[in-house]
Amino acid sequence: MNTAERNFIVEKTHELIGAASCCAEAKAAAQAWLDALGTENEAQATKAYIAELEQDIGPIDGLIAFAESNEGAAHFGAEAAKNIAAHAREIKAAGAKYCDCPACAACEAILSKKELLLK
Repeated sequence: MNTAERNFIVEKTHELIGAASCCAEAKAAAQAWLDALGTENEAQATKAYIAELEQDIGPIDGLIAFAESNEGAAHFGAEAAKNIAAHAREIKAAGAKYCDCPACAACEAILSKKELLLK
């Protein structure tokens, strides 16, 4: 991986950590990966980081189902849940595979470089 590619992934990792929608486990995996860069633990931290990102990224159909559920209405508020579901349907129609919240967007960007990370 060249410097520009590494810098891109590091930047997206910082975005992930700073995202309000990022869960604690993903933040911890992201920080562990940053801390391991350039060390003997980098490969192991990279694998754990990728596994966490793959587990946490929200598929668009899951977002729609959650936003349209009673749990989604309770979590977001009824009106916000309705708006989130409508937005999710709109981006799905445009080709989105994943939620576009800041955390999921950062996950998707990082995972698009998965092959580089695993080299």
